[in-house]
Amino acid sequence: MQVIDEVLERNASSTKAWRAAHNGGGGVARLATGVSYGHESGTVARGVAALPKDEQDAIASQILASLADEDAWKKRFAEKRDVIRRIAREALEEDERGETLPLHDLL
Repeated sequence: MQVIDEVLERNASSTKAWRAAHNGGGGVARLATGVSYGHESGTVARGVAALPKDEQDAIASQILASLADEDAWKKRFAEKRDVIRRIAREALEEDERGETLPLHDLL
């Protein structure tokens, strides 16, 4: 539940909608009501809404875990921005000096 809370705290309206759906039953089906979706997202939401609540909750947990993982990677990259720039600069310099091989030659 802690991961879910951390991910959903990024957007207060999503948190409110998720908690209402989760605590009041109805899983993703309830969460989907009143939420604006693109065409594909709406199709997915309707398909998930047709599943039993335990399967909806499992899918929601997977999505939330994926979002939390994405946030963690973004944070790691942001914290290491200078290191990443240095490594990229070194790689470009090595390539300019002819010290690299094309990837297709290595595979």
